[in-house]
Amino acid sequence: MRRYWNALPTSEREAFRFHHVSTDEVFGSLGETGYFVETTPYAPRSPYSASKAGSDHLVRAYHETYGLPVLITNCSNNYGPYQFPEKLIPLVTLNALEGRELPVYGDGKNVRDWLFVEDHVDALLTVLERGRPGETYNVGGDSERTNISIVESICDLVDELQPRPDGRSTREQIRFVKDRPGHDHRYAIDFAKIESELGWRPRTGFEEGFASDGGMVPGASRVDRPVQSGEYRRERLG
Repeated sequence: MRRYWNALPTSEREAFRFHHVSTDEVFGSLGETGYFVETTPYAPRSPYSASKAGSDHLVRAYHETYGLPVLITNCSNNYGPYQFPEKLIPLVTLNALEGRELPVYGDGKNVRDWLFVEDHVDALLTVLERGRPGETYNVGGDSERTNISIVESICDLVDELQPRPDGRSTREQIRFVKDRPGHDHRYAIDFAKIESELGWRPRTGFEEGFASDGGMVPGASRVDRPVQSGEYRRERLG
């Protein structure tokens, strides 16, 4: 990448940006209060999140060592149409519609900040166009929810749109399973920097974003057909 950048004509070199899209997982786990800011020390708690932290360090090192004009964004949990069915919302939706068990890790009280995918795309373009090279920007949705509350919301929506033949609540399909190793308790993003410097903030509340995709029911089903024709069977990856 450095060699490619150095080979560009001067005008193109000045306009070039390397935008690295990262995650809030690199900061580790929060307690009941507080937020991740851009200067929060990295504290990944699983090999999966450690690999993401490593990529952040590598990108930042290229900027410090060679002056590569990098931009880094750390985002919270995305949701929206056509999401891969490994993820919580499409996985639970598909299983609920098919009458399968709905696995929830631990007690379901892990908290995530949910960011609608279209808001995230808008933030990426904003940073790419106006962000300062060498800087990091946190991107959050201002929509903290526990995992169990998300699952119950999906169940209620499925009950409304596609009730079970036996008339019972889809919530009865919920099963609490052994927590996964290194499962962080809470993530929450402070996006004050991107808001004050670049004028970005999330525009879509969770309820609005969830409803705009039909509760993920149509989108998840369309995504799942080609995926299910292969070897993937909704197990967690990574």
